[in-house]
Amino acid sequence: MVYDGSGLLQLQAGTLNATSDTAPPLLLDGPAALSVFALAKIQAEIPSVVYAEFVHVLQLRSELSQDESRQVHQLLTYGPTLELPTKQGRRLTTVLPRSGTISPWSSKASDIFARCGLHSVARVERGLRWFISEDADPANIDLDHLHDRMTEQCWAEEELRSWFDQAEPRPVEHVPLVSVGLSALHEANLRLGLALSDDEFEYLQTAYQNLQRDPTDVELMMFAQANSEHCRHKIFNADWVVNQEPQTGSLFGMIRNTHRQINGEGILSAYSDNAAVIEGPQIDRLWVDPGSKHYTLTAEPAHILMKVETHNHPTAIAPFAGAATGAGGEIRDEGAVGRGSKPKAGLTGFTTSHLNLPELPQPWELKTGKPDHMVSALDIMLEGPIGAASFNNEFGRPAINGYFRTFEYQADPSEPVRGYHKPVMIAGGVGSVRDAHVHAVGFPEGTALVVLGGPAMLIGLGGGAASSMASGSSSTDLDFASVQRGNPEMERRCQEVIDQCCAMDDTNPILLIHDVGAGGLSNALPELIHDAHTGGQIQLRDVLSADSGMSPLEIWCNEAQERYVLGIAADQLAAFEAICTRERCPYAVVGHSRAGDQLQVADRHFDNAPVDLPLDVLLGKPPKMTRQFERALIPQSALNLDDIELTEAIDRVLQFPAVASKQFLITIGDRSITGMVATQPMIGPWQVPVADAAVTLAGYRTDAGEAFAMGERSPLALIDPKAAARIAVAESLTNIVSADIESLSRVVLSANWMAAAGSNAEEQALFDAVSAVGEEFCPALGIAIPVGKDSLSMQTRWQEGDTSKAVVSPLTLIVSSFAPVKDARLTVTPELQVCDDSVLVLLHLGSERLGGSALAQVYSQLGDQSPDVEDPQALKAMLNLLIDWKRQGKILAMHDRSDGGLLTTMLEMSFAARTGINIELADEASLLPALFNEEIGVVLQIAAADLAYLMATSLVKATVVGSVRTDDQVFIRQADEVLFTASRGKLQQQWARTSYTMQRRRDSAACADEEFASLVSTRDENPGLSARLTFDPSQAPAVISAGSPTIAILREQGVNGQVEMAAAFTAAGFDCVDLHMSDLSSGARHLSQFQAVAACGGFSYGDVLGAGGGWAKAVLLDDNLRQQFADFFASDALALGICNGCQMLSQLRELIPQAEHWPSFVRNRSEQFEGRVVMVCIEDNASPWLNDMAGSVIPVAIAHGEGRAEFTGPDAARIAARQTALRYVDAQHQIATLYPDNPNGAPDGLAGLTAADGRVLAMMPHPERVFRSVQNVWRDPAWQEEGPWLRLFQNARSYF
Repeated sequence: MVYDGSGLLQLQAGTLNATSDTAPPLLLDGPAALSVFALAKIQAEIPSVVYAEFVHVLQLRSELSQDESRQVHQLLTYGPTLELPTKQGRRLTTVLPRSGTISPWSSKASDIFARCGLHSVARVERGLRWFISEDADPANIDLDHLHDRMTEQCWAEEELRSWFDQAEPRPVEHVPLVSVGLSALHEANLRLGLALSDDEFEYLQTAYQNLQRDPTDVELMMFAQANSEHCRHKIFNADWVVNQEPQTGSLFGMIRNTHRQINGEGILSAYSDNAAVIEGPQIDRLWVDPGSKHYTLTAEPAHILMKVETHNHPTAIAPFAGAATGAGGEIRDEGAVGRGSKPKAGLTGFTTSHLNLPELPQPWELKTGKPDHMVSALDIMLEGPIGAASFNNEFGRPAINGYFRTFEYQADPSEPVRGYHKPVMIAGGVGSVRDAHVHAVGFPEGTALVVLGGPAMLIGLGGGAASSMASGSSSTDLDFASVQRGNPEMERRCQEVIDQCCAMDDTNPILLIHDVGAGGLSNALPELIHDAHTGGQIQLRDVLSADSGMSPLEIWCNEAQERYVLGIAADQLAAFEAICTRERCPYAVVGHSRAGDQLQVADRHFDNAPVDLPLDVLLGKPPKMTRQFERALIPQSALNLDDIELTEAIDRVLQFPAVASKQFLITIGDRSITGMVATQPMIGPWQVPVADAAVTLAGYRTDAGEAFAMGERSPLALIDPKAAARIAVAESLTNIVSADIESLSRVVLSANWMAAAGSNAEEQALFDAVSAVGEEFCPALGIAIPVGKDSLSMQTRWQEGDTSKAVVSPLTLIVSSFAPVKDARLTVTPELQVCDDSVLVLLHLGSERLGGSALAQVYSQLGDQSPDVEDPQALKAMLNLLIDWKRQGKILAMHDRSDGGLLTTMLEMSFAARTGINIELADEASLLPALFNEEIGVVLQIAAADLAYLMATSLVKATVVGSVRTDDQVFIRQADEVLFTASRGKLQQQWARTSYTMQRRRDSAACADEEFASLVSTRDENPGLSARLTFDPSQAPAVISAGSPTIAILREQGVNGQVEMAAAFTAAGFDCVDLHMSDLSSGARHLSQFQAVAACGGFSYGDVLGAGGGWAKAVLLDDNLRQQFADFFASDALALGICNGCQMLSQLRELIPQAEHWPSFVRNRSEQFEGRVVMVCIEDNASPWLNDMAGSVIPVAIAHGEGRAEFTGPDAARIAARQTALRYVDAQHQIATLYPDNPNGAPDGLAGLTAADGRVLAMMPHPERVFRSVQNVWRDPAWQEEGPWLRLFQNARSYF
């Protein structure tokens, strides 16, 4: 069986969009594609561009009737209508997705057309028409600036008549290895970009001689992907020879040693699955009963899984797509553990070469150049973070931790530049897995082999091999072909299927699951059957495909994203198919397991078998690699600190990207989704991004949870690779102990290793760093590394005229630490407490080395003395003291010392509290080393009464370094002399300047200016977040009747906020039912069965037809659904729409009594997705949802890209104002007009409206994510377990 997700069950596979006797494509003009602001940004680069509009291209099965044409027009009318550019100029080109692919927009829009019964339309695609001024010469315009070369092509519209044409499938090719010899294999290696090594050539020759036949191109590509460095980690598994002496054990063996040293205590799975798993706490898990679809609470352990991946090569070529699919691929890893698992919260990190911001040139930056097919560091950081954030946002996973570093250095013109033209793009996170599903089970012969998710497309071909090459060493065409593109809404649907299967507990139909990543199905399906100890029979033409012309190699090896492969128990296949149908998730049964170890992939179209191999040829043991090096000293020059003036040094260091504010990378992400986030980067009343660790909750009725943090200091590796590795581990630990971790022994690490392997120096650096961590440092700390990744081609080479150029990365170790948390409420942040009788104390290990520091780098130096941790026991004592003191409540604030040294640590604590500080240096201290060294340390704010005990302990070194002021001034003093003074506000602006400049270039300049200007206001002028309540949150309102009223937790495909919505209503006493729109369409459920309905947040259909538009139009254009909703709104039932649900309800205004003047919600004023905590004031209104709450001002999470209310008609805004239920307010509790207090530019601060006598409430903020106090990242100390927003849900309960 094959289900393509469109609502039609097809009996045979093939191409999703193949049609016969089709009508010519229909081109329909769309709305303006760019706002005035976005067009102006393009015109700054290409002044002759004057307009851009969308164009819709429809593939028709038959001519549209008049009624169908009306429906199509209604569906394709979306987006803002006011303040748009004027259409002008002449058409330059039309940009559409690359042929052979389906854009995410198309897959979702086509689903909506199918939902609305428009079966005459096989597919709808969206393009972009560019217009230029009448006198402009098209030949002078670089089209590369107007489209993404990786995923799009430029077309003349007269060519589009053939755009949907499907070619005949291309056949398999045979490579005459046996008949011709190795020369044939060498030719295929170059042509296909296989990146095979010499010993693999010999291995394959022997293997096929034994098989007595030539290999197919499919088999060779499959072998190359499965055995690439990216997939098989050959260097980490190699034998090593140092100074001509063989070494015992491999690098991977050194890492496994950390696990052996603790006997695997607390670790349930390591080194054998997509992620590691550790024991988690016992919780009441909220889940959906598979039969009744009622939300249910069950006591069970919530085991914690963790994974961290890299996606470096694709991000260098296409930053948005590369980073998006990096995040998406790692999310799939978290969902594909054992028999199925669930992603929960993520982290994202980037290391690049220098930014070279034109608006903010810096004296330390180099002008190195780059290869033409790679993008600049600036473009990577403008586009890549948006790609990663957008995938996380749309999937529904909060990314709440990360890092950003730039580095580029050249010691001598004769040496290569050291830097990151090939960037580091890190994606990782935590998830959960049920106890019974931690380990997969083998499956018997006849088990169904299923591909879950989207279709095969001609994208991402050879990515595993491409990622194993130095950037620039492969051809440009191969680099482009290796880049994928993401569709998070499809991945969300897949995860919903996995969740529903896991809810079946022991009858879970999933026996084993793998994600589809590098190598596509050619890697995933062989791994699946290999792990199940069986063989497999696959039918290639049963794989869903978007392009009928794809060859067997392209179908089998492409890396189209958002796919999983599963072994489904034969007796549970019908149950699995029913789940997929309900979730509208495509799947295909592509084969079955069989006895033995033979993998056969048959092709019914050509009546042959492109693959017919024993698994041990593919996944066996090709010749083991041997690596060797001769030890050599690392030459570096000593630092020259002469003539460095303190004020200039502070100014430079605060703007250095590794030190400066990372806010432009943070607010683009939804950090409150799931309602399980307790600590995220933005902290305190002023939401300053300085948190040391991320903390999540294990459930909705517990304060236990998980913490994770990061550590990295790659520039140090150019001085001392061992020290760099130890510092990375130690920094991750000083970060994670800010949370209430159970003990140091419960911490586990992920180690992501990157190097430019191949040279003697880089091999030595890698070997020494891994040895230092795996054999010495982590065993001494009692900490294991059960998961990690390596990427060992971290260099970029290219020709610039006759000059060969190279940028080579230092040995890079990114460490992520993870641990269970006993009480999320006990996390200590860097926010200083403005109180009497406290002191600031530095815990440290004694040294003050400046090598590799931010101070050194901003003066274009490196140094020869690296920070280090020589005594792991001293570090362990410091960490244990912090854990103990924190649990005793003795630490008021804490922040680790890292990039920027003590000065930056203390200033960030000052910024978080918006208060001044005194920085006091010891009389004997050397000024620059004391302020700027980046040795491991932690600054604490403690009561003065506890100081004597701390100073007397022999376990740690402690130095008093300052105190908190009550004004806004920062002083640096030594021996009663004031060395430096400035206002906190001015210093914070310097620290924020790099982020502000990036934000201003990327988003609305006006919004960036408003937020930047607000930083100088004092805490008296701007008291930040606060609450003013007109009710007591701890006292629930009385209810009318006993029992639990039934509420539908309504979702559409792409919605991701249903579980926290159910948790909030469950806490208020409702009986919650999971209601998918497919239940209403199929007749399985009817709205009249419910007393209330809550439309949840997320990205229904990816918001492709406007925010909530597809969801609403699927109702409006379906007579049955339209009548159900109209009847429901006319009854006395309650309805709530939050975020995407609010946007959907606003477009159902014609069905809701008194809502005819409601606005639509369009793109935020900032032109960016906004994830913030803001304040709203509840207006005086008659809504039962808000009873007794009028006049209250309450902080609340917001997370949306389209939250700005847009009214049509001259009186609409005035009439709707009477229905306004909530308004955004500023720190003085006045209607917010400036960004970010008004996060979207809403007129008069509009945040929510009511209709139908108040029974229907639509609001953009997310009260369901913060109904418990612990869920609020800022909370009033007076709040108890219940957060103020629980009252909204309790009010609904009291209505019945």
